[in-house]
Amino acid sequence: MDISIDPASATPPYEQVRLRIAALAAAGDLSAGTRLPPVRTLATDLGLAVNTVARAYRELEHAGLVETRGRAGTLITAAATGTPRAAQQAARRYAETTRTLGLTPEAALDLVKAALTA
Repeated sequence: MDISIDPASATPPYEQVRLRIAALAAAGDLSAGTRLPPVRTLATDLGLAVNTVARAYRELEHAGLVETRGRAGTLITAAATGTPRAAQQAARRYAETTRTLGLTPEAALDLVKAALTA
């Protein structure tokens, strides 16, 4: 993930992190479901305090751009990527249906890929 902090900027570091992650998601460089680095890892990589990165993640979550799932980490949401809500709902319904039918995630994805190329 390409994030850098400009210490001379008037924009606080947490806001620089927040803006960059949001921009990467909106541009499609971070797709829905992409797991962000753990707070401590990103803080170390950027030379920031853990609380600074944690605040950026909290603000992203409050805006609905990421979702924190405990040990599963912090993930980019479909909303952050500009995916229309109707498409998000269709994907959820499809996932529920394929699970009910007993398909593996790989088989369900193969069906979608085949349908999209047909």
